[in-house]
Amino acid sequence: MMRRLRFNGTGSGEGGCPSIHEDLQTNEIIVHGPPLTDPEDIAQLQHLSEGEVPIVVPRELLVDWGPKDMTRQAKTIDLDAFNGLFEAFKHTAWRLETRRRYSSDEATDTWAQFERGEAPTWDMDTPYCRTIRQQTEQGARVERVRLVDDPPTPGQRYLLAHAEKNAALGEDIRNLSRDDAQRLQLPDEDFWIFDSRLVALLNFDEADNLIDVELITQPDEVIRYSMAQDAAWHHAVPYEQFAADLAVTE
Repeated sequence: MMRRLRFNGTGSGEGGCPSIHEDLQTNEIIVHGPPLTDPEDIAQLQHLSEGEVPIVVPRELLVDWGPKDMTRQAKTIDLDAFNGLFEAFKHTAWRLETRRRYSSDEATDTWAQFERGEAPTWDMDTPYCRTIRQQTEQGARVERVRLVDDPPTPGQRYLLAHAEKNAALGEDIRNLSRDDAQRLQLPDEDFWIFDSRLVALLNFDEADNLIDVELITQPDEVIRYSMAQDAAWHHAVPYEQFAADLAVTE
């Protein structure tokens, strides 16, 4: 009977090798790649039967592209470890912000200033500010899309003002209406994507407090969030334009 194969991924070899396929009928895994040919290396192999051919496969190929169980095993980190991700990323950090409020914002002096109708006085020398400024000055990109309801919530209006601080650090901040986000079928989740390979899913409690962060490295899951990133970024509007359009409609 002919196998029904599904391509799962490829390593870094030329011509798409080594690669992994999965037999959808038997769940067997087929791996092909460059053969191991050195006689001394082959002599060290155990249980190599007649007719079998050893091949060389990078560890990353099996870890990243090997078939996974349908139930993802979550790796959860605390907020200190999460903060360390901003020092560790190399090229890009991108976030989708979907919530209507963040309780941490409301505990700040700048929130109190904002509520009084004053221009907030931003502290530009926090650990986060120093880290992001250093990253962007070295050429890394830090970008966000923030969803906004109609009418905007107080928390969303505060973040429109807060975008001024983000931009001063070198971040690119854009906004998208929640109606457009729903039309685009964006996930109703807050997450960061680091270097297009690591998703940090932010978990909040019922009081809108960030409690922990789930790390996702499964390629198919990372691709799903990256597709949402592409759609959101394409349709989002720079925060200055969004705020100006909002002022006109009000």
